Amino acid sequence: MNNEKAPTLKDVTPRSQDYSQWYLDVVLKAELADYGPVKGCMVIRPYGYAIWEAIQAELDRRIKATGAVNAYFPLFIPKSFLEKEKEHVEGFSPECAWVTIGGGEQLEEPLAIRPTSEAMICSMYAKWVNSWRDLPVLINQWCNVVRWEKVTRPFLRTTEFLWQEGHTLHATETEAEERTVMMLDLYRAFVEEMLAVPVVHGPKSEREKFAGAKTTYAIEALMGDGKALQAGTSHNLGQQFGKAYGIEFLDQNMQRTVPWSTSWGMTTRLIGAAVMTHGDDSGLILPPRVAPIQVVIVPIPPRKGDWSVEILPKAREILATLRAAGIRAHLDDRDTQQPGYKYADWEMRGVPVRLEIGPKDVEKQQVVLVRRDNRAKSFVPMPGLVPAASALLTSLQGDLLLRARRFTEENTTRVASYDEFKSRMADKRGFLVADWCRDGACEAAIKDETKATVRVIPQEGEAVPGTCVRCGRPSPRPAYFAQAY
Repeated sequence: MNNEKAPTLKDVTPRSQDYSQWYLDVVLKAELADYGPVKGCMVIRPYGYAIWEAIQAELDRRIKATGAVNAYFPLFIPKSFLEKEKEHVEGFSPECAWVTIGGGEQLEEPLAIRPTSEAMICSMYAKWVNSWRDLPVLINQWCNVVRWEKVTRPFLRTTEFLWQEGHTLHATETEAEERTVMMLDLYRAFVEEMLAVPVVHGPKSEREKFAGAKTTYAIEALMGDGKALQAGTSHNLGQQFGKAYGIEFLDQNMQRTVPWSTSWGMTTRLIGAAVMTHGDDSGLILPPRVAPIQVVIVPIPPRKGDWSVEILPKAREILATLRAAGIRAHLDDRDTQQPGYKYADWEMRGVPVRLEIGPKDVEKQQVVLVRRDNRAKSFVPMPGLVPAASALLTSLQGDLLLRARRFTEENTTRVASYDEFKSRMADKRGFLVADWCRDGACEAAIKDETKATVRVIPQEGEAVPGTCVRCGRPSPRPAYFAQAY
């Protein structure tokens, strides 16, 4: 992001013409976010924040169902805390923002503005954990973090963003691995069920894993331009952080031992994923489960007469009926805009269903329901409105996932040669499934030559050995490659 004034555009740039500009146009015109005064620090506007609140509420419920509880830890991390785990600090050092002056005086020790909380939380766990009876520790926090990015884009990569980060301690390696995989599965189900975004999942390569982790697992989604987006990560941290921060407990055999730890997180990047997965040239298409407004009511004024007498009372009655049924509904009773303008406005904002009601509809005791995704219309008797609207929302949610899955399948290619790999990545992109030797140098060369990175190494199905697509050395199983945000 930059500090330039947001463009005032009559129309959204077509996706096929300039996908990046289309994305920015939609984010700005749908009023999801705006540019803040500091590069990379976006202002999340009320409509965009309402989507985050829907994500947060359901994700929080699912996380708590696993036994985790919420807490909050400080924003500032002493430099000495961050430096205790060498690989961790080296990984985050280029992205850290530091506070060196406080209260007008030079600080004795620089403070990092939290890029992630392993250092702070592990330091506290060292005080709290003494016995095997204190385990497991299952804590999550909702907060903001800062990572100083050179190239930024609203929601997708920003200097400051919102997220949840879970941090757990376990008595055994098995328990830690089970928690790591559990959270990966939770994230996968959440993104597909709530955001209608299909993902591939599995461990990252050594080169792509979280700094300091034993193993990193991720879910990856394919965006409309053929690039991948990392939508969530779950890390098995092993005992490395426990050793670095002096966390020990007395086990059941009365032996001092180091616990096994995990961390896992999802961010406001999910909003960007929904925009790029479902949006079209008219703006957003929001999955009903996260849409702030699921049904917008647009009254059609009569050619003659007073709409406040003939139409608005019935529209308000419909609004109350829908809300009483648990449907998030809104009545657009602006008298300064024509229906056509309102249609375009709400399509830009991605409201799943538009409900139209005019004089003839009042006479016939019916309404018109219009789907946002395909603009299909249906005429519904008012007594059957609630079940019809609910069924339409359910159908739309499922259809968005099916459409996105079809796109992912159509843009996932199994490649056998490096020439095919390079040609595909230069043209259509998408996920490329290819054998890879697991050598980091070979992985780096592929990135340099094609801009593609290993996104995940899928673990499902039988491992079929092959030969590396680039160097010809043995490959234990294929990996998913893609260019990525």
